[in-house]
Amino acid sequence: MTGSRVVAVGHHQPERVLTNDELASMVDTSDEWIRSRVGIETRRIAGPDESVAELAARAAEKALANAGLTPSDVDYVSVATCTAIDRSPNTAARVADRLGMGTPAALDVNTACSGFTHALATADHAIRAGAARCAVVVGAEKLSDFTDWTDRSTSVLIGDGAGAVVLVAADEPEVGPVTWGSVPEMSDAVRIEGRSGTFAQEGQAVFRWATTELPRIARLTCERSGIAPDELGAIVLHQANLRIIEPLAQRIGATGAVVARDVVESGNTSAASIPIALSKLVERREIPAGAPVLLFGFGGGLSYAGLIVRSP
Repeated sequence: MTGSRVVAVGHHQPERVLTNDELASMVDTSDEWIRSRVGIETRRIAGPDESVAELAARAAEKALANAGLTPSDVDYVSVATCTAIDRSPNTAARVADRLGMGTPAALDVNTACSGFTHALATADHAIRAGAARCAVVVGAEKLSDFTDWTDRSTSVLIGDGAGAVVLVAADEPEVGPVTWGSVPEMSDAVRIEGRSGTFAQEGQAVFRWATTELPRIARLTCERSGIAPDELGAIVLHQANLRIIEPLAQRIGATGAVVARDVVESGNTSAASIPIALSKLVERREIPAGAPVLLFGFGGGLSYAGLIVRSP
């Protein structure tokens, strides 16, 4: 046993669709303003009775079904989230209970928008170390619980949902080395502070960092996996802003890669954005099985984590 591989993906989003025109009736904004600045057209908003744990469990259940596995096969479950209301029990434990997973290791990861790639790398490390053989890794967020709907700079960005992958032990590793780190002096760039805090960010600072530093780190991630950028089948970045997402492939030389643009229909779902976008690409068969896919998350902390996986 030398590594892990992704065998299936799944996602779940709430039924309610919130359009830009609806937002324009709530705050001083417009469909044109939102599209031109971040590329978002719609987003999904969870109802009051839809918790982060429920969103996560539904995505995990779909991923397991797609893998042909049962919850009892899972010995490690991790949920990346920064919007769980309860401090204890953690969301992963609630997912394990909802799905009847037995006795898995259950942990949450909170590095905000880079949470899913951090959690995926950590699960891969657990499998490589022999501490697990079948892991479910979920990114799940309900940002609507922490949104100031009178703030035009943040309310237009967010969405709710969850995405999941199933990892299993493999003789030939299909999850590459992680490139991760942080920028401590930018730790306040994305915030949900205090007992009743709402989502806030220094949008321009994050945009400048992403457009100047992200290409270099993305190329390093490819190098560590032994994959040339022009060999990538797809690029799935944190779905924060279309103006960050679209130019990256060109900048790193991945001109043939499919670029996930789920931000257009889902908004910014923080830790859930990468697995939701990946699940949709796989579901629509836009990525060939076995193709190398660059996953890269960045955001609160300011933290980042990128790795290359083979598409299931």
